[in-house]
Amino acid sequence: MRAICVDDERIILEDTVKMCLSMDQIDRVQGFIRSKDALDYLEQNPVDVALLDINMPDMRGIELAKRVKDISPNTDVIFLTGYSQYALEAFSVRASGYLLKPVTKEMLSEELQYIQRQKIKNEANNGMSHIFIRTFGNFDVFVDGKPIGFKQTKCKELLAYLVDRQGSTVTRKEAFSILWENRLYDRSMQKQFDVIIRDLRTTLRNNGITEIFSMSRGTMRVCPETFICDMYRFFEGDVATVNSYRGEYMNTYEWANITESRVTIVQQEDKK
Repeated sequence: MRAICVDDERIILEDTVKMCLSMDQIDRVQGFIRSKDALDYLEQNPVDVALLDINMPDMRGIELAKRVKDISPNTDVIFLTGYSQYALEAFSVRASGYLLKPVTKEMLSEELQYIQRQKIKNEANNGMSHIFIRTFGNFDVFVDGKPIGFKQTKCKELLAYLVDRQGSTVTRKEAFSILWENRLYDRSMQKQFDVIIRDLRTTLRNNGITEIFSMSRGTMRVCPETFICDMYRFFEGDVATVNSYRGEYMNTYEWANITESRVTIVQQEDKK
């Protein structure tokens, strides 16, 4: 995330900037004593989050927040202040957070994580697709913000594996070997696998999202253009998604360890 800090007390400003530089979520930070300088910077530079004091002599933080939103509506505002009485007024200007000084790294990190989660959720709900697939942590599929249920765990795992393959085609035998690692692909198990595929298609149909799954001539795949997925956005380099990753990918499935390692390596290289 790209951040600006505005505080008329230089020592506090320097401490806040130093704290931001030590945080995984923040890639770049610029500090300002004067509100006008911060606004001039914002005119020329994209900023994800603005950390603002409230009680400043040249311009009140509330007014500064309004100006920030006028210039950059998607910039989140977090107030760092010693005054609790301005909280209601602060949220009237669509502030994302309100922290009382002294602000610790843990307090600020929690607010930034909340902002990142909300951005991903809002993009899932308001973007080109109303389908959001979460792979960081546990695997889940959301339609209009609500998780869908699966009749069988193997049914959900099959979809998870196809999502992990990022749209590549998968043969029936390959998918079977993932779901039943030590079983023979004999006639009996082929019939059982048919049931899993049929249940998956029924689940998708009942939730109105059949477009995410395609099957042809014994192969199957998901259609990435029909949904939003945190892992896909991660590999596209989306800053908020990269910063939201906490070392957990499809926790339930052992076969997901390979992709988890790739994601971890990419995130570590991005921080260098």
